[in-house]
Amino acid sequence: MTILGITGPTGAGKTTLLKEVERLGGAVIDCDRVYHEILETNTALQNRLEKEFGPLRDEGGSIDRKKLGRIVFRSADQLELLNAIVGQAITSRVVLLLEEYRKQGNTLAAIDAIALLESPLKELCQLTVAVLAPPEVRVRRIMAREGIPEDYAWARIKAQQPDEYFIRNCSHTLLNDCTSAEEFTQKAREFLKSIYIQSL
Repeated sequence: MTILGITGPTGAGKTTLLKEVERLGGAVIDCDRVYHEILETNTALQNRLEKEFGPLRDEGGSIDRKKLGRIVFRSADQLELLNAIVGQAITSRVVLLLEEYRKQGNTLAAIDAIALLESPLKELCQLTVAVLAPPEVRVRRIMAREGIPEDYAWARIKAQQPDEYFIRNCSHTLLNDCTSAEEFTQKAREFLKSIYIQSL
C-alpha cells in the first residue's frame, strides 16, 4: 500500500487533493478527526492529560478542549508537552487504521496532518506532498470559508511555517496557482496519478 503524507498551510487546497485520493479509491485519514475521536474515547489519554494539566472535564465528563487550549497556549513548554502526548496517541491510532485499510485491500492511503513533518507520522509515509498557494489566495479562501476578517486571516497565515519549510521537508510540492477550483481539481488529479503510478 502506498501511503501519502499530505500537509501544507491552511487555505492552500489540501482538501481538493484528498478528494482526488478518494476518487482513486484511496483511504483518507484526517488527523484532526482522529484527535477529536481519541480525546472522546481513549480513557488512558484522558487520564494522562489530567495528570499533566489538572482537571479538564466538562459537566458531561468529556475533556473540555477550550479549557485545555487556554492552559497550553499560555506556555510554549506546555504546548510542546501536549503535542508530544497527543502525537503518540494519534500515531498509534493511525497505524491501526492503516493496517485495517491494508487488510481491506486498499493500495493507496493518505494521512492529512498539518503538523505531519514534526510528528512520527512522517515516518509512516512513502511520499510526502506539500500543497501550497500564494498567501493572498489563501487569505481570500480562509475569509470565505470561516467568515473571519482579513487582518485575522493574515495573522493566522503569518503564524504558520513559510512555504520554504514545506518545500525543503516534503518529497513533492503541488502549487495551487490556478484561476479556478475546477482547474486546480484537474491539476491535483493529474499530479496524484503521476506520483502514485511512479510509486507502484
